[in-house]
Amino acid sequence: METPSKLLLKLSKRLFQNLDDQEKFVEALINPKPFYPCVIWCQDKLEVSPFLVETPTFWQPSFIDRLSLGEKPGQHPLHEQGYLYCLDFSSVFAASVLLKITQHVELVFDMCAAPGGKSILAWKLLQPKLLISNEVIGKRLGMLISNLKRCHISPSIVTSKDSSIFAESIPSSSDLAIVDAPCTGQSLLAKGEKAPGCFHPSAINKSANRQKRILANSARIISPQGYLAYMTCTYSPEENEEVGEWLLKKFPQFQPVKISHLRDYQSHLTTMPCYRIFPQDGLGAGAFTMLFKNTEEGYKKEVDADKFSAVWTNTKRADMGKLEEN
Repeated sequence: METPSKLLLKLSKRLFQNLDDQEKFVEALINPKPFYPCVIWCQDKLEVSPFLVETPTFWQPSFIDRLSLGEKPGQHPLHEQGYLYCLDFSSVFAASVLLKITQHVELVFDMCAAPGGKSILAWKLLQPKLLISNEVIGKRLGMLISNLKRCHISPSIVTSKDSSIFAESIPSSSDLAIVDAPCTGQSLLAKGEKAPGCFHPSAINKSANRQKRILANSARIISPQGYLAYMTCTYSPEENEEVGEWLLKKFPQFQPVKISHLRDYQSHLTTMPCYRIFPQDGLGAGAFTMLFKNTEEGYKKEVDADKFSAVWTNTKRADMGKLEEN
């Protein structure tokens, strides 16, 4: 992408009032620069790192390292051995809202899990009794299973079902549901990748409606006093702040949680506590994140793990039955 499209320029003006900020945002997308590689240490971190490590942010979990430019952790033998998982630091930023959860967590449900980074981070941080990672898109299922298996994430279950099935079958069951929601993927441009049509209004509207449907189903599986983490890797307000505001109106029992360590990244587009980074910030390609708490009182429904046939630790293949999200 060499010159900005009219739709990109229009979005930049919606996101930023300052002309300099608009120009930096557009420049980060049309002339992308490399970001620091990042790893989750799935096993105990080595006393002496085999990589050159950057100074961590003050809120960065100790099991995550941001590496110097030029490091290629995915090519290191430790990667194949399952010691580490590679990801964009934007994902760490988005998932850092989970640091706010201090209560004991038994069940974590990752609704849109592939390729598995958020699942692995949540498992490492919260050490739940059970992690359920769901991915409805069949062609993405293999990488999810492979990553969880390689990184020895256990006990873990992989499923491939429409979110509505879980809303009906296991309501009020999960201490935490993660929805890394499907979006137009505008931040892919900041990585030098392609995302055709990502700024078109029809694509944005379709994505926002899809997110609302998945979030509505996910909200139903949250136990009383449980949490719902919502995040994207796109920039359009329709797919971020406006979806968060819709959720609060649709489910008034959910309240947004202030994340003190992200206060400097509060979205300037709303007073609702939600947080963004943009590619020009230098931390990653971009992310939006919010954490909601279910304020209802009541009892949590226990989940029978035998209902889920895709236990990758005990079977050779995942349950390939699936329904596409509409």
